[in-house]
This record gives sequence, C-alpha cells and structure tokens, in this order.
Amino acid sequence: MGIILKAENIEKVYGKGELQVRALKPSNIEIEDGVFYAIIGKSGSGKSTLLHILGGLDKPTGGKLYLEGKSVFDLKDSELALLRRRRIGFVFQAYNLLQEHTVMENILMPIYLDGKQPDTEHFEEVIQSLQINEKLSYYPDELSGGERQRVAIARALVSKPAIVLADEPTGNLDETTGNEVLKLIKETAKKFNQTIVLVTHDLDIANQADRIITITDGMISSIEDLQLNSKA
Repeated sequence: MGIILKAENIEKVYGKGELQVRALKPSNIEIEDGVFYAIIGKSGSGKSTLLHILGGLDKPTGGKLYLEGKSVFDLKDSELALLRRRRIGFVFQAYNLLQEHTVMENILMPIYLDGKQPDTEHFEEVIQSLQINEKLSYYPDELSGGERQRVAIARALVSKPAIVLADEPTGNLDETTGNEVLKLIKETAKKFNQTIVLVTHDLDIANQADRIITITDGMISSIEDLQLNSKA
C-alpha cells in the first residue's frame, strides 16, 4: 500500500496573545491508500480541525500537506479548489445538499462545476450501490435523514476521488440508520478502492475502521491498527 496523504508538522493556531488557541499542535501523519481510518477524541480536541486541514478546506498555521505527492498548500486557490473537487470527496454531518436542486443535480454538481460530462456507468453503479436510484427526481426536503446522507455519499463518490473525508456522517441519524449509512460508506469505498478518513465520537463506529487515530488536546496521541489486533 502506498501513502496517499502525508502531513508534516501541521498545526493550527487561532487568535493572538492571551486569546490564542492552539487547536492543533504540530502533528505528523501518513494515510495509506485503501485503508479506513477513524479519528476519535473528546469534543474540542481538534478532530474536525485535523480533518479540514487534511482535506484542504482549512489552511494550517504551519507545516506541509502532500496529496499523492503534491504539496497541497503551495497551490493557488483555484488549483486547490480543483484538486479538492477531483481528488477528495467530502461527507458532512449536515449533508450540505442544495435544497433547490434535485437529488440527481446534487450528486452531479461536482462534475458540472468541473465542466465535465459524468461517467454514466459509474454514476449508475454509485446510485445502485447506495439504493437511491428511485429518488433522483426528489428534492432534499422530500427525503429522510438517511436518504439525504446517502445522496451526500453519492456526491462524494461520483467524481472518483482518491480519498473520502467524512465528518460525523452519522451524527444526525438514529442508531439503525447510522449503522446502515456506515455500512454503505465501507462497502462503496471498498468497491471503488477509496481511502476513508472519518471523524466520530462513537467508539462502536470507530471500532469498525482499520485504524483508529486518537486526538488528545490538539495532538495525535495514538494510532491503533485494528487489523493487526484482529490477527493477533
């Protein structure tokens, strides 16, 4: 397995002087291709800050980030936006769907923004895998929470990203629906050979990952390989 994402001494500081908050202390991490990572930690520990920096959504105060060998934050803003759209899929707790657009339009929005034509075969495979093929003409407010999250996952997968970053994707869902969504994330990522980095406060969810990254007070305090443990 190769290294798809590498962070070197990334840190994030907000404010100055007495008001300064070190949301993320200098951290190093390597994300391997095809592996499912869960990031856990207490509220305010820096989980989402780390995820947003790994996804190029937030610039670090210091350090370097490499995606597929390319230095992410040395890119121009327009180049960074293009890289995010083409190589990173995002799934958020709040779904972030456009209410005035149909399910199909929401899913294909990253492709449209890129000025490209969708890969019809891949699109069909994604919506079939997520069981939303009969909801394409619906609007987000006509869907259940679980269905909205499936649409968000489809949108994240349709551009064939190298890595999928998910921030509490089951946080707004009941336990049964959340487990279904997590199962779909795992199955589709495996099917389409994608890496997952998922932030969660739920240890049951984290224990379904291949590796658990624990954040404590803005620092990566441990990385546990559950695959090795299961073989032991």
